[in-house]
Amino acid sequence: MAELTTTKLNAESHLLLDQPLLRLPHEVARRNFKTVQKHVERERDVVLSSLKSTANASLTGQDPEQSIASLDTMISRMQGLKRKMESLHDQEKKLHQQSRKRIQHLTDLYEIPSLADVKYDDWSKIRLNRLMVDYLLRCGYGESAKALAKEKDIEDLVDLDVFVQCHAVEESLRRRSTTECLAWCVEHRPMLKKIESNLEFELRLQQYIELRRNEKVIEAKQHAQKFIIPQIDIRQPDTSRAAGIMAYSPTTRAEPYKTMYSQSRWNSLADLFVKTHHELFSLPPRPLLHIALSAGLSALKTPSCHSKYASSTANASSSTTTVCPICSTELNELARKLPYAHHTKSNVENDPVVLPNGRLYGRDRLFEMSAKVGLADGFVKDPTTSELFNNGEIRKVYIS
Repeated sequence: MAELTTTKLNAESHLLLDQPLLRLPHEVARRNFKTVQKHVERERDVVLSSLKSTANASLTGQDPEQSIASLDTMISRMQGLKRKMESLHDQEKKLHQQSRKRIQHLTDLYEIPSLADVKYDDWSKIRLNRLMVDYLLRCGYGESAKALAKEKDIEDLVDLDVFVQCHAVEESLRRRSTTECLAWCVEHRPMLKKIESNLEFELRLQQYIELRRNEKVIEAKQHAQKFIIPQIDIRQPDTSRAAGIMAYSPTTRAEPYKTMYSQSRWNSLADLFVKTHHELFSLPPRPLLHIALSAGLSALKTPSCHSKYASSTANASSSTTTVCPICSTELNELARKLPYAHHTKSNVENDPVVLPNGRLYGRDRLFEMSAKVGLADGFVKDPTTSELFNNGEIRKVYIS
């Protein structure tokens, strides 16, 4: 009975990590619906107004050719609306297909009775591939992510297009271009306003700074009147600093203007865009792979994993074992700020001793191994580093 309890699969706890799997398609579908609504309302108002004007002009004796030309213009607008709607409809169908496959993927987990079932291994492999694709996308390796998703046949379970677009805009900001990001802001302006994002204002402020840097004073003033001054009631401290830019040259050492002129501000804008993008689409700020690793690392972490010796793989004096994942060079920094697990039982041997190099072993096992290798009485050998020590140098360790 105990074994069945420990191997029973708790699907709810597994799905805590998979909330973005369904949330992102929902957010994209909602954005598409808003876009459709905006196009329909705009074209409706224009066409109805034009139709009313044409009808009134016809009643007052307008030239029939002008009426026909007006009707042709309206038909052309409606055809353009139809093409836009068809494109958005195709996107909608793709989102529905993705959602169905993702729901089925999650439903499969509820049909697996225990962790020992072979189906759980298959499901876990799919999940690991998803986490790897997510990690590659966040790191900017779009082509590698696409290749992995295609090879593993999980293209509908990952968000390739969203992350590729995000990375393209991010890179444009790091190349000191605001064009792509401003276009993105215009497209998502209603949602940005809803979350009270200051991204668009910061981009306009950066344009203003660049105009001032290039000594284009008149253009800078015009830009400020159009984009900065209207925000004075909402972002009063920022607009005040913007006004001060005109009085300070790009070589100034006075703060905050020195920082505002700094080229590192472009990287800050790129980071702000990524943060805003993820918030807008309900994506976690950290890679899902890091979140999953953090849970496992926290369960294994002990105080000795972050001793003054950085890593057992890099330092022979480390008191930790080389098989400890926390102490590995790759995962040590990731685990540094994680909490320790609450352990109710100790897994340390009953008679622990510490050698002068800081390594910890069981006393009986250490002496038994030293005797097997033929050491003289009074000496012991470190199994890891092969160092020799006198018995008098060994210290007893008490677990607290």
